[in-house]
Amino acid sequence: MTKLVNTWLALALLLGVVFQPASAQSNTYEEFGNYRVFYSVFNSTFLTPEIAELHGFSRASNRALVNIALIHSIEEGDSLGLPARVEGAAQNLIMQSKPLNFVEVRDGDAVYYLASFSFNNEEPLHFTINVDHEGTASPYQVKFTKTLYRD
Repeated sequence: MTKLVNTWLALALLLGVVFQPASAQSNTYEEFGNYRVFYSVFNSTFLTPEIAELHGFSRASNRALVNIALIHSIEEGDSLGLPARVEGAAQNLIMQSKPLNFVEVRDGDAVYYLASFSFNNEEPLHFTINVDHEGTASPYQVKFTKTLYRD
């Protein structure tokens, strides 16, 4: 049952990236040599109640999740999400910062990180995410802005 739920969660997260407007899709990752940090932000109501409960996330019109995955690109193809240490914060226009507490989610051999947070309708948030993994001299830093809307 857990494998089925994790598969549905992975599918939901993938669909969150696929169904973003084309302009948003062009910047859903940052490259750092042979590594890519993929990111997406989506409303928590996108998750089914069962998946939200399984991973301890609240579903509400003013809650969203940020999804982070670290991928290693090699000639044979891209890896699945890799284990990493992920930290970050979201900052609004008046410089109030909300720390993001990431939860590691494992789906088979893939690993990705989710953090839940609250937001105000039509609020642009500036995200700063640091992704560190074994062997890096310094964390990879990803910065992006996302305007969120209540469902």
